[in-house]
Amino acid sequence: MMNYFEEAVKSISESVRIDSSLSKYSSKFPFGQGAADCLGHFLALAQKLGFQTANYDNYIGEVIYGDGAKEFAVLCHLDVVPAGDGWTKDPFGGVVEDGCIWGRGTVDDKGPAICCLYALKALKDRGFVPSRRIKLIVGCNEENGWGCIEHYKEVAHMPEEGFSPDADFPVIYAEKGILQLRLHFPLPRAPFLHLEGGKQGNMVCDRCEATPRSLTVTKARELGLTIQGKKIVSLGKSAHGSTPDLGKNAILPVLRFFESKSEVIGRIIDCLFNDVYGLKTLADETGRLTMSPNVIKYRKGQVLVLTDIRYPATVPVETVLDLVKKFGVKYETVHFQPPLFHDKKSPLIQTLLTAFEECTGRHASPIAIGGGTYARALECGVGFGPEMPGDTPCIHMADEHISLDRVKLLLEVYEKAIERLTK
Repeated sequence: MMNYFEEAVKSISESVRIDSSLSKYSSKFPFGQGAADCLGHFLALAQKLGFQTANYDNYIGEVIYGDGAKEFAVLCHLDVVPAGDGWTKDPFGGVVEDGCIWGRGTVDDKGPAICCLYALKALKDRGFVPSRRIKLIVGCNEENGWGCIEHYKEVAHMPEEGFSPDADFPVIYAEKGILQLRLHFPLPRAPFLHLEGGKQGNMVCDRCEATPRSLTVTKARELGLTIQGKKIVSLGKSAHGSTPDLGKNAILPVLRFFESKSEVIGRIIDCLFNDVYGLKTLADETGRLTMSPNVIKYRKGQVLVLTDIRYPATVPVETVLDLVKKFGVKYETVHFQPPLFHDKKSPLIQTLLTAFEECTGRHASPIAIGGGTYARALECGVGFGPEMPGDTPCIHMADEHISLDRVKLLLEVYEKAIERLTK
């Protein structure tokens, strides 16, 4: 496997240099040319390594290994969230420095996808003949609605079982439900001319700005806002929407600036930040509900807030929505994924757990997360890596990176896991 380490690092760097965040739609490029280019790069690499591939209309692609009657899926994605602010490295540079590869997608999810591809190559070179038809499926719309998965199910056949290397080790037995809501707060006489912040629903807002009708410099400075001409600007820290406590939401200080001038602004703060209706008290073994208001805009007399909610896996979504209805405002569901929950003792989970323990020497137990992976697209699917317990999170943050040691581990553990599950 070590023969492929340098090639894997080179390929990850090449992939990171392609900005595959969502961009302008066209019939040829449904998620933008960058995503299509990244998919083309991956499939060309797989063909070079001797695998059969398919590109399904630049929505999604797959790499095929083996011809068994029963299928097994490894589900990855090549699209990324926008870079955001605060980087000290080029987010699309793919630079190898200080023992790491730096850039958007190194961990989420280009690095793991490419490691899985080279794991298949190692198995192939060893003469391993899988009893199952392995499909390494790579989508281009995981971060913005899963249109790629929907298309795949229309034009190809989705396996029933598999894993997604887009989460955490040792193995994920449960994922919280995902509910992204756009809330409409009417505000006909706004104390500002302009208000906008956030880039994407599943990223903690790291920049928010507004143009007040009257600017109180002292108050702005007390709230940590900067003044740029007639605008006030709040800078936060991005994080994954499922772990909002790891970031710093830039929306709240701007709302605080206007709180005394509008009851509606105060209500937004109470509903979404102070949690006066107790959504965050909902909890089970998969953790507490998290709520992260990540995108805000003022349009046509309304403050629109896109809020990312991750709710406990055993809590009905109706329970969450009953509390949201107490806000007393119109809302619409932008994105919904029901939770994932599997028996910790299932053969799939136990096989992956054993592979992890053998490669790391760590005794481990299955865990639950708030993030959502492609594993939900499978009847029996789980998340499996690449992050380790104790890692400093960097997904959806500035200076995302993967260590070279982690690349080596992924090559080893994915080779062993795929072999065990398809022999």
